[in-house]
Amino acid sequence: MEQAKKAYLLLANGKVFEGYSFGAQGKTIGEVVFTTGVVGFQETLTDPSYCGQIITQTFPLVGNYGINGEDFESSRSYAKGYIVREWCDAPSNFRMTEDLDQFLKEQGVIGLYGIDTRALTRILRENGVMNGCITTELPEDKTQLLQEIADYRVASAVEETSCKESQPFPVEGSKYTIALYDFGYQYSIRRWLNRLGCSVVVVPPLTNAQEIKELHVDGIMLSNGPGDPADNQAIIANLKELAKTGLPILGAGLGHQMMALAMGGETAKMKHGHRGGNQPVTDLDFGTTFITSQNHGYTVTSIPQEMGRISHVNANDQTCEGVRYTVFPCVTVQFHPAVCSGPRDTDGLFREFVELIEKTKEDAVCR
Repeated sequence: MEQAKKAYLLLANGKVFEGYSFGAQGKTIGEVVFTTGVVGFQETLTDPSYCGQIITQTFPLVGNYGINGEDFESSRSYAKGYIVREWCDAPSNFRMTEDLDQFLKEQGVIGLYGIDTRALTRILRENGVMNGCITTELPEDKTQLLQEIADYRVASAVEETSCKESQPFPVEGSKYTIALYDFGYQYSIRRWLNRLGCSVVVVPPLTNAQEIKELHVDGIMLSNGPGDPADNQAIIANLKELAKTGLPILGAGLGHQMMALAMGGETAKMKHGHRGGNQPVTDLDFGTTFITSQNHGYTVTSIPQEMGRISHVNANDQTCEGVRYTVFPCVTVQFHPAVCSGPRDTDGLFREFVELIEKTKEDAVCR
């Protein structure tokens, strides 16, 4: 391995961490967040929900099983940077095609290793997520750089991470076809719908209700995605119209948040968010608690009573994790229902969605 070059993380509060550079070289500014996932680093790096963010892994050793493209959650990495305590330069896995350093170089993601990630995580937990900069050249006078860091904001994230044209993913002999709205979706959502026997049509984020009707789909899936849900006013207005179609809707992550806003609810930014594969969620309707994989920095704070009810809460901090709507067939959740690296406790949610489709069709026949 080449001699590592010194690199630095400068936080918005002026705190500096000194470590070493790996991956792509240069300077990057982003929102610094942390994830508690023990495995699944390549799914994390390719999750579009991290668009505009510098990811910190709390688990100390990352990369020991290398990179395998079959487990990616999107076509590329949208992360602004990647921070680890230690990365493995000699991974071992019969499925791997390259190591973490090579992947970051190819993706243009600037990496930093050799810092105290526990100390960094504590700062983010106590003070909240904040902007930061990874650089190999730290100026003596940091005034201008600190201003650049302060001015940074994740913007146009859905536009950057979503598709521009519809893409069909048929299943032979499928009973139902689902329109999957791409707000920066994870491949695992589409794969899981396919495994349940549903054909999927991935559609751009502003596909209107009439276009959905012309596709003759049986249900709608609103995907996860990056950024502040309130930034997507055109999409939110479109969701109001989609709700009027009567088609069953399942939402996840950003899709959950934007549907809440479309129905008159409210959202707010969290102090440090939920990111990792170990978040306990309680289904208030069934009294069950299960472990979920999550990646979000915003949360739904209210839903009008006449529209629906909060149906899931986080068992740790009691924040909203799901909504079941009563005025139209729709259930949305904050967590990621089917990620490759996470728990499979949430499989039942997709089956609930399929059952909702079946019931809606039965009700239509009865009319």
